[in-house]
Amino acid sequence: MVPFFDVARMHQPLLDELTDAFHRVVGHGRFILGPEVEAFEKGFASHIGVDHAIGVSSGTDALLAVLMALDVGPGDEVIVPTLTFFATAGAVARLGATPVFVDVDEDTLLMDTDQALAAVSPRTRAIIPVQLFGQCVSLPMLASSGVPLIEDAAQSHAARDERGVPCGAQGFAGCFSFFPTKPLGGLGDGGMVTTNDEAFADRVRLLRTHGARPKFHHIAVGGNFRLDALQAALLHVKLCWMEEWAVVRRRIHQRYVELLAPAVKSGDIQFLGEAPGTHVYHQHVVRVQQRDRLRSGLRAKGIGTALYYPEPLHTQPCFTALNPPALPIAERACSEVLALPCFPGLREDEIAEVANAMCSFFGV
Repeated sequence: MVPFFDVARMHQPLLDELTDAFHRVVGHGRFILGPEVEAFEKGFASHIGVDHAIGVSSGTDALLAVLMALDVGPGDEVIVPTLTFFATAGAVARLGATPVFVDVDEDTLLMDTDQALAAVSPRTRAIIPVQLFGQCVSLPMLASSGVPLIEDAAQSHAARDERGVPCGAQGFAGCFSFFPTKPLGGLGDGGMVTTNDEAFADRVRLLRTHGARPKFHHIAVGGNFRLDALQAALLHVKLCWMEEWAVVRRRIHQRYVELLAPAVKSGDIQFLGEAPGTHVYHQHVVRVQQRDRLRSGLRAKGIGTALYYPEPLHTQPCFTALNPPALPIAERACSEVLALPCFPGLREDEIAEVANAMCSFFGV
């Protein structure tokens, strides 16, 4: 059996530290915001290289809080890629604004920046480039639009762009998820907003506590977007491992490149292109024309895989009223993408087992 992901293996080397953090929080009893959240926010901001990091309840709520802080609402448009997790567009729609879907680059499957710029209109309030699978969209060209760039950085902690700028420090604001499978994952839900704008950071902090300042005096309508102190303490333990885990994921990718070379040469498997910068391989995605048959064959051998993503956002039933145009690159990719096991703790023999099973399937 080769699991698609095994968080227990990742936690094993730091189990004592995680346990100590748990007992510390239980002991002092400050479970909502407080010193644990503040310490993690400070450490995360330093690591990303931004002035402000605001802990929130999830990656979805990070997007929602940022859009609320920008006063995005009915009549506004926000440009998003169609190949991403639902939250990217869902947060826009929840505020009554319109997600404007654009296609992705054929090689990398990152947002097509030319299409994004062409989609800018007088109603555009923001562009949300998604740092997909662990690598970065190049933002300098998008910055020429003059509208705020909100990085959906949920999958790309520790990634860097072609300038060496960390993911989450490239746009006006960054939105991170700490879902357990992410490059920096909690033991539950959590998220972070990053920015260098002090006034904007203050606005997000206000909105995460129902817009109350002081308590029970509400100067804005916000939400309950707070990061739990326990999650902050556990994430702070894991923060120092984030870069090392990124190196491990890149090593796993290189082994797949070596072992799957026969299937690539035969044309049966295609690796995604790498954008300039540092890729952290949150998901190790390949393209396979016989994707569903291959996945069934791997499942029969006990090898876990996943689909990121089986359907683009512009074809989802909840968005049909928008009458979005066909976006053929993403539509085709969704029938071919297959994510392979790629996580710290994956053994060399397991990588070889995955690659051998794939090559055997294609007879190469």
